[in-house]
Amino acid sequence: MIYEKLPVSFLMALASEKAGSATSAIARTLLENLDAARGMNIKELAALCHTAPSSISRFCREVGFEGYAELREALETVRLRYERPSASSDPRRRAEDYLQKVAGSLRDAAGADLAKVRRLCEEIARYPRVAAFGLLKAEAAAIGLQCDLLMLGRQIRTSVSYGEQLQYIASAGADDLSLLFSCTGSYFEYQELGLMREKLMLPRIWMVSGEEKPREEYIDGVILYRSHAQAGHPYQLQFIAGLIAQEYAAMLDERGEADGDRD
Repeated sequence: MIYEKLPVSFLMALASEKAGSATSAIARTLLENLDAARGMNIKELAALCHTAPSSISRFCREVGFEGYAELREALETVRLRYERPSASSDPRRRAEDYLQKVAGSLRDAAGADLAKVRRLCEEIARYPRVAAFGLLKAEAAAIGLQCDLLMLGRQIRTSVSYGEQLQYIASAGADDLSLLFSCTGSYFEYQELGLMREKLMLPRIWMVSGEEKPREEYIDGVILYRSHAQAGHPYQLQFIAGLIAQEYAAMLDERGEADGDRD
């Protein structure tokens, strides 16, 4: 994973919860006090967050942990990491090094299987309901695709909240297609699926991923690209999202269905 479960869960809570809500307040306090929170029991953690132990237990469930024991283990082991692309003392040199890494990552993404991209576009046109989701930066690719497809006359759904994303996918049926943007293919690994696993067999699920690994049986299609550096995230996913929109537009033109302005 590029990001461990704890920062993903907490940052998703901050992004999707209303400002000032108990969930966002606890997530913010813990992110600001990770070192101090390590080793605390639930009462001590509740005191740090100015809330009750019962609220901490509820928070654990809401952000995807089975209970306080799992959250405490995550607090003990989590380390926030940022991949620094250059050690140069020259700002211009650092910018150039970063540009080269991102440009190389985009060239790698351009090697994605375009036949699969086209197949996905055909399914996007065919399925009655379509959604695109991603976690944290990957959600930017989903939002970008949503905007592009809207300009092409195709409405799709997305949501910033991971909980809402999972709820949507789990309640979807045979007429639903969900596209998941996940650099490491670990989209479902941040949540214990339990009984949800069987429900995932009903909808059509595609994934855009930069890591080739064994896929669960409920993943129906994968668009792979080569990924090897954090610097390329989420630009590679956004590039693939752009490719999907470009291919969808070309498909409509071939069918004589495009409504966009052409000057």
